[in-house]
Amino acid sequence: MNAVERPSALEPLRSPSSARTLTISIRLAVSALVLTAILLTAAASSLLWWRTAESISRQLASTINEQIVAAVRKEVSAIIGEARAAHTAVRTLFLQNVLDTREADKREFVFLSQLQSQATISWVAFGWPDGSFFAAHKLGDGRLEMMEISKTDRVGQRRIDEYQVIPGDIEFETRRFEPTDFSVTKQDWFKSGMEAKGPQWFGVVDHPIGPRPSIAFAGPIDVYQERQGVLAIIIEYTRLSRFLAQLEVGRTGTAFILGASDELIAAPDKDADELHPAHSRIDLLPLARMALTLAGDDGRKEAWRRRLTLDGAAYEVALTPLPFTGWSLATVIPEAEFLGPVETTLRRLIIGLAVGALLAALFSAMLARSVIAAPLARVVGEIRHVESFALDQVRRHPSRLAEISSLSGAIAEMAQGLSAFRKFIPADLVRSLLRQGVEAKPGGSIQELTVMFIDVAGFTGLSERMGDRVVPLLSRYLDVASEVIVAHRGTIDKFIGDAVMAFWGAPTAQAEHAMLCCRAALACREAIEAAGVRDDQGNPLQIRIGINSGRMLVGNVGSELRLNYTVIGDAVNVASRLEGANKHYETQILIGAETKRLVERGMITREIDRIAVYGKTEGLAVYELIDSAQQTDRDTGSAWIADYEEGLQKYRMRDFRGAICCFEVVLRQRPHDRPSELMLDRCRLLEKSGVDDGWSPIVALQSK
Repeated sequence: MNAVERPSALEPLRSPSSARTLTISIRLAVSALVLTAILLTAAASSLLWWRTAESISRQLASTINEQIVAAVRKEVSAIIGEARAAHTAVRTLFLQNVLDTREADKREFVFLSQLQSQATISWVAFGWPDGSFFAAHKLGDGRLEMMEISKTDRVGQRRIDEYQVIPGDIEFETRRFEPTDFSVTKQDWFKSGMEAKGPQWFGVVDHPIGPRPSIAFAGPIDVYQERQGVLAIIIEYTRLSRFLAQLEVGRTGTAFILGASDELIAAPDKDADELHPAHSRIDLLPLARMALTLAGDDGRKEAWRRRLTLDGAAYEVALTPLPFTGWSLATVIPEAEFLGPVETTLRRLIIGLAVGALLAALFSAMLARSVIAAPLARVVGEIRHVESFALDQVRRHPSRLAEISSLSGAIAEMAQGLSAFRKFIPADLVRSLLRQGVEAKPGGSIQELTVMFIDVAGFTGLSERMGDRVVPLLSRYLDVASEVIVAHRGTIDKFIGDAVMAFWGAPTAQAEHAMLCCRAALACREAIEAAGVRDDQGNPLQIRIGINSGRMLVGNVGSELRLNYTVIGDAVNVASRLEGANKHYETQILIGAETKRLVERGMITREIDRIAVYGKTEGLAVYELIDSAQQTDRDTGSAWIADYEEGLQKYRMRDFRGAICCFEVVLRQRPHDRPSELMLDRCRLLEKSGVDDGWSPIVALQSK
């Protein structure tokens, strides 16, 4: 009787086969899928781990080699370019008769200035046909020397003046005379230069201070068609060794620069300079020379890679031609650095997958019953709570599974309520637009608003150093900045990497949009400092902020498929450029003239300069936001600002001497005020060089 009644009682709901299908779908089917996926993954990993390990090893070695090659090629190109530029600059002074080769004072100033301005140059030297010789020489990073061997002096004696490098200047220390047997007329670069039509590259070993392997860009100097002598710009190889030491070639790998005859040009040495010869680790040098032998002429013309062994160990060795005749870069990376850890990791993964498969076989049924069915029911309730903020287009998909059917119905109902606003992403912005009845279609209006850009100073270098470890730091910074912006009633437009774009005055009108934005900027600076956000070197995270007010288009910008509620216009572009201008002036918050006008009663500002931002030709006034008027000590807080702005006015009136005095007064009050330092240097230069009638006190920024 029971066997007959049971089917008839259940028939209106589902058939017996349907009941069995329901049980299989939730319990057995999910368990089987989980177990099958784990077993297939384990099997595939077991079969392919050797190939994967080898592929990853080659890929990592190739990636590191490409990065090193790019860095070295860039450095060699920069060295060549600096040498050519220095030679051209000095040669032009001689040719235009601005500087006579025998004018000792001017010649000394020009040679020393070239050494200071070009980081890779070791010597600036000049030789005369009568055997006289004059040169400026670096002594590491902190000292310089000027030497002269004159025909009128006693034979075999040279005069040496030593200088100490101080910030922005040099200071004379000592003068001495030393015996020497150096003769410039015996040097190949001088003899060839006297006969040549233009400058050429030479290998140089002999110097007045002794043998120092170097390269020289040397050429003749003719004035009024009369050959005066030979000018040489010399770079010692120790500068290249020092640069190579900054590169990370794995943990134990290294890189070498080899010359046309397989001679060692440079190997990593962080202490090498003009005072300290290179004492490099060259135990892997035989591999580099072996690679050159195997590669032959092809290795001098194009990139070459090979797996080589030395003393039973395998290495990835790569050769790459450099932008200097006959030079090649050789990188040597132990294969064990990459293959060993990968093998260990893959073995552990296989073991873990096997254990996971066993555990999955035991608990898959319990997982399907307790973790799938019950959460599905809870998801239905959670989705109903956010119906008014979801963005989706859904159709009902009837299912014999009660949980899936219920979830489908909930999502469909939610989609019906929000289908018109599926193009808006930020939930808080959607709420505001819904309240105002703004339709989700392209359009906008011109309004007076204030926009702000924030980014992290030096983020490119920080991200290169930290890699994926930068994500938590970036998230923390963005959390703090977002909280401050929202607390000051701002609208966050978008995140662009480490940059945050926000605006005030829309979608809700705000009469004090500029004041709210400036308060948010000051609060961001304080909040990030208070939060203790620090970079990988333990330094507090530094931010740069650009703010500008003006008329701009605000509304839904985009297409029918995707919209963004944003602001666009020239005032927005200026704010972005002001943020970038902070880098030049080493400030934190720069604002435009209109923003300054709107907040001048409530904020302390100072005019920094008048600039033409990148992409624009006309000048605009730029102001630094110092603090709110309520927080600044009225007795002492603004005195230096008045001194700075007085100096700025005198600078614009071409009273450079008066401006210098004003900026020096500011620096006595604020010793590290970078804008004052920049203006002081600029005024000194203009006072010395003079200006013509077409001079304008507008500085054009050359980058964004």
